[in-house]
Amino acid sequence: MNIFLEQVEEKELGRIIYDADLSKYTTYKVGGKARAIIYPKDRRCLVELCKLIKTYHIKYKILGNGSNLLFSDELYDGVLIKLDEFDKIEFVRNKVICGAGASLMKVAREAMKRSLAGVEFASGIPGTIGGAIYMNAGAYKSDMGYITTNVTVLTDDLKIITLTNSEMDFHYRSSYLQKHKNFICLEAVLKLTKGDRKEIEEITKERRERRMESQPLEYPSAGSVFRNPEGMYAGKLIEDLGLKGLTKGGAEVSLKHANFVINKDGATAKDIHDLIVFVHDAVLDRYGVDLKIEQEFVNWE
Repeated sequence: MNIFLEQVEEKELGRIIYDADLSKYTTYKVGGKARAIIYPKDRRCLVELCKLIKTYHIKYKILGNGSNLLFSDELYDGVLIKLDEFDKIEFVRNKVICGAGASLMKVAREAMKRSLAGVEFASGIPGTIGGAIYMNAGAYKSDMGYITTNVTVLTDDLKIITLTNSEMDFHYRSSYLQKHKNFICLEAVLKLTKGDRKEIEEITKERRERRMESQPLEYPSAGSVFRNPEGMYAGKLIEDLGLKGLTKGGAEVSLKHANFVINKDGATAKDIHDLIVFVHDAVLDRYGVDLKIEQEFVNWE
């Protein structure tokens, strides 16, 4: 690992943060440390970094805004790659070219300023474009699959290719990239439609107010914990079991929305993990419904 990091420094591939405290890089505000976080300067540096990773057999993961991840409290003995430099947002008529590190919420705001509709659903999703593409993030009966025309990726054999919407195989909270975890999203092109700015602003405002009323945004969380089963709501299943307000350590099933687990009082990653698993198992035991966990558990092996 030390030789690898020395090589990254010598080749000037990007900024390095050593012994990074992951509670500062995730929306749950928990997690242990990572040996290093690396911010590649550009595509060439990312390719060179990936070559070194392969050469030295380094454990690695792409990290966006950490809004859908639960790292364990243990040391992540590898490197995390953050594509913050890949933050381009370029509008060309009704299309927007977005770098993987661009803020999804910023894209939504900039689209609104230009009276472009289609991405309003994303105005409250605190992720990056890359993370949103990977998860096919969505809300209000829309998602990235509806507006994405193509995605540029770095493949496992370090080739840069472009995938069409159909090749991305978007489904509910799912995409081609989830089945090809070594592919890295670099850029996406979104196709929007001309709309009325006041109308878009009203929709965005109404949804923001609804989120404030119904979601525990005052506490660290990672949004909805479970996907809604077909024809059902995960939150209602949990609430009907009387699990609202259930705690483990500093973690709590939100009293405001049962499908949120919050870091209410200095929770550890284990507190949150164990509470999520308990709720999952309780729903399975009572209703026979195997809730799909939205969050990705990292470094729990």
